[in-house]
Amino acid sequence: MTGAEVLDIASQGIWTLIIVSLPMMLVGLVVGVVIALFQALTQIQEMTLVFVPKIIAIFVTMLLTLPFLGATMAQYMNRVVDMIIVGG
Repeated sequence: MTGAEVLDIASQGIWTLIIVSLPMMLVGLVVGVVIALFQALTQIQEMTLVFVPKIIAIFVTMLLTLPFLGATMAQYMNRVVDMIIVGG
């Protein structure tokens, strides 16, 4: 394997990581902003209020996107295994 092939695999791995983590990160961001807005409007300054809704929302998102996440990770793993079998 050459250095370019290793960098290509690493680049694909980073993009796969970004694609797999993006749904949960976006949901966490949206829920956090909505709760922060709610706290600002009602002047409730409870620091732990944001954690439970965020955890629940991220968990539900993970359950809903699990087939997509598994397929994306399987595609990447198949590409890596094919490169191992072919030898580069």
